[in-house]
Amino acid sequence: MRLEYFDMIDRVTAFDAAAKRLSAASTVPLESPVFEGHFPGYPLVPGVLLTETMAQASGYLILALNGFSKMPFLMAVDSARFRTFVEPGAVLETEVEFALEGSGYAATRASINSEGKAICNSELRLRLMPFPAELGDLMRARAQAIGLGALELAEGA
Repeated sequence: MRLEYFDMIDRVTAFDAAAKRLSAASTVPLESPVFEGHFPGYPLVPGVLLTETMAQASGYLILALNGFSKMPFLMAVDSARFRTFVEPGAVLETEVEFALEGSGYAATRASINSEGKAICNSELRLRLMPFPAELGDLMRARAQAIGLGALELAEGA
């Protein structure tokens, strides 16, 4: 996890195409420029970055399900709940489940846990757009780097 680069997912740990579910893991860095302002002397992961973590996991799920044919962009965050703080060094487990696809968008239910403890959850909506030409190969390479490609092959997606 590289907070300052919005690189939130370290690896995809499970992908189930039939159940339309994805699990991902991330380790919060011990140090990051983000913590210099949030908060000085008491570093916490900002809620917006936890939301981004759920959105990225949702995006990878949608990409895997649609065969990288459309790029998902976060368009709405519904029913977000934050239950506790996340400190440097925390290991996060993100779970995402596909909820529905509408006209030009998809919805997911996502949650983050750490050490069996609920951190946050939300319902997310992502706009499905044609891939910008320069983004397709980059997203495929990133998905491969975090292990999604190997899991897709294992699941027969």
